Amino acid sequence: MDRISQLIHSGVNIPNPNAVTISDDIDLSRIAHQGITLHPGTTIRGANTFIARGTQIGAEGPVTIEDCYIGPEAKLKSGFFSGSTFLKKAICGLGAHIRQGTILEEEASVAHTVALKQTILLPFVTLGSLINFCDCLMAGGTDRKNHSEVGSSYIHFNFTPNQDKATPSLIGDVPHGVMLKQRPIFLGGQGGLVGPCRIAYGTVLAAGTIYRNDQLVENQLVFGEKLHSGKVPFIPGIYHGLNRILKNNFIYIGNLYALAQWYRHVRAHFIGPDMPQQLFDGLQKTLSNAINERIGQLEHLSQKLLHTDAKEGLRQEFPAQWPAIEMVLSAMSTYNGKSEYYDAFMEVLEKRTNNGASYIESIKSLYSGEAAIGTQWLQSIVERLVSDLSNCLSSMRQKEK
Repeated sequence: MDRISQLIHSGVNIPNPNAVTISDDIDLSRIAHQGITLHPGTTIRGANTFIARGTQIGAEGPVTIEDCYIGPEAKLKSGFFSGSTFLKKAICGLGAHIRQGTILEEEASVAHTVALKQTILLPFVTLGSLINFCDCLMAGGTDRKNHSEVGSSYIHFNFTPNQDKATPSLIGDVPHGVMLKQRPIFLGGQGGLVGPCRIAYGTVLAAGTIYRNDQLVENQLVFGEKLHSGKVPFIPGIYHGLNRILKNNFIYIGNLYALAQWYRHVRAHFIGPDMPQQLFDGLQKTLSNAINERIGQLEHLSQKLLHTDAKEGLRQEFPAQWPAIEMVLSAMSTYNGKSEYYDAFMEVLEKRTNNGASYIESIKSLYSGEAAIGTQWLQSIVERLVSDLSNCLSSMRQKEK
């Protein structure tokens, strides 16, 4: 029996077996699950690929999947998918281009012709069509009717004229966002965000707005930002606002470490039909990729600064202190957060996971006070990282006084 016939025999629906390609390096047990449909034009490769039950692949056009982890009832309708993880009921529309370090959590979705790389969407976050949204994390909302959204034709600008990508934007955050109790964020269509930015919950960026700043006050409507016409000399290697750039990168990486601890200590309680072990392993691996990417981009920035003519303050100190900064970043992988908050939240979680409820149901059932304890736990991870990194840079500490 050939490999395609084995999949069909195991319960995978393949309407046209001659139009589906499965690479020889894939262990068929990782994709042989009931209710999967592989439409014509589907190509699956990469030994790490895992596809859970009820997944629909290629309903709107050809699909190529390599080394992805795809959860139950996800729908990848058309496009290219590599090195990414999609949790239960995640959806990607026609012409998607989804690359390394990307995570779509439960019921997160993107419409047609969307490009993502190193992008993390927490549950229910929705992106419209014709969007390029790389190097950012977005949270907010409580369910499929009340969710953060990005309007069509939106861009997250993630590459600078100095040719670096130390530009990750935090739209919402992890410590509050994972609790599924925050107001949604809306980024209006035909707009853009120039990373690295931080955007608070409840923010509405009006359609057509190109935003270059941090919006840290919640529940604000922001509109009408325009550049004055004109020209000035451009000098390569000059980094304006380096203190803000570094701080936003530190906070972003701190949020990724907080998410890693959330996965390790919270999501691990929900291994089962909705989160098979192979999917959970892939989720952690994808997040680790995202953390390594951000550290790598910071190192690249330090090397760029090392070769600039400007040798004062942070421009000199950041590359000089990179070995110490790298040690701090490496050590954070084992930091669980403040023990008093961690222990208290684990006690709460134990009560919530004994009734057989799903991950989403359990988290949504947390009382505000219980969720606040979890937020304090995760926030302590972010604050520890930012504090330790800032302590490596006297120039940054002086500016913050």
